[in-house]
Amino acid sequence: MTRKAVALISGGLDSLLAARLVQQQGIQVEGINFYTGFCVEGHTHAIRNRDRGRVKRNNALWVAEQLGIKLHIIDVVEEYKDVVINPKHGYGANLNPCLDCKVFMVRKAHQWLRANDFDFIITGEVIGQRPKSQRKRCMPVIAQESGAEDLLLRPLCARNLAPTRPEREGWIERAQLRDFSGRSRKPQMALAAEFGFEDYAQPAGGCCFLTDQTYSVKLQDLWDNRGRREYELDDIMLLKVGRHIRPSRDFKLIIAREEGETNFLSGYRHQFQTIKTVSHAGPLALVEGEPLDSKQLELACAITARFSKGRDADSVELRFSDREQDSRSIHVKPLAADQIAADWIVA
Repeated sequence: MTRKAVALISGGLDSLLAARLVQQQGIQVEGINFYTGFCVEGHTHAIRNRDRGRVKRNNALWVAEQLGIKLHIIDVVEEYKDVVINPKHGYGANLNPCLDCKVFMVRKAHQWLRANDFDFIITGEVIGQRPKSQRKRCMPVIAQESGAEDLLLRPLCARNLAPTRPEREGWIERAQLRDFSGRSRKPQMALAAEFGFEDYAQPAGGCCFLTDQTYSVKLQDLWDNRGRREYELDDIMLLKVGRHIRPSRDFKLIIAREEGETNFLSGYRHQFQTIKTVSHAGPLALVEGEPLDSKQLELACAITARFSKGRDADSVELRFSDREQDSRSIHVKPLAADQIAADWIVA
């Protein structure tokens, strides 16, 4: 009887290696990837012109291709909100609910396993690699709170942990698993070379925007100024793009930093008030908040003009459009750099 395992595939090197270690023992492996909306891949790298030289790929799909396995991509955006907003185990250094996130992912994988008649779960976790979710004392918490218990196998560090059911019952040989620990990537890189993997995602704190300090500041600002901890998918997409400047609690500007971001933000022009420079090359700005009064509009235009080619001009013409796309021209003198208060700049 061929045993079947479902592997959590993030697109990183660890999940690639963990799945391969199990796959080479004759286990049928399929991958599962949960879409939360917070993953870095496919968003800023695809939007910004400065990233044109970077390979634009979904690394989870790429890993599945390298392994020759089927990948199930599951949208969990709505379910995941409670993990972000109300993490039982709290946040890491930023707004990253890493331990709650791992419990959630493994719980969802366990539910999928039971529904699809698979035998056990694989993750790429390594003891001590991440300070929040991969401490040794957290490993049992994930197994217990997810409901996976001893059906959760961590091939890269399994020999540092108690044997799981797949090991005890002989579905898999424990001796062929690894005993990696700590934050060094050298053992993983050596194993990748052994398997013949040369091209893989480079480690950079994981693929989640919630681990990024700048992004977390913008998300906290959104919550603070709305007076409630909630978000929609459009919110978390827009937090990834542009300069965010909040002159008051009443409104925020999202100002494109380059042509790629201007093109992306223009897709939201029917949902927001917008400001675009006309007389000089410059950015598109979205206005998030209530309709602007005359003084607020003048200030918003002067700030936007500051980031145009007319920043040193006596007057810049801009076009303001409301949500119904009624528009009018406005002429303002751009603000000087020192007129933009430091506490206006969210990130």
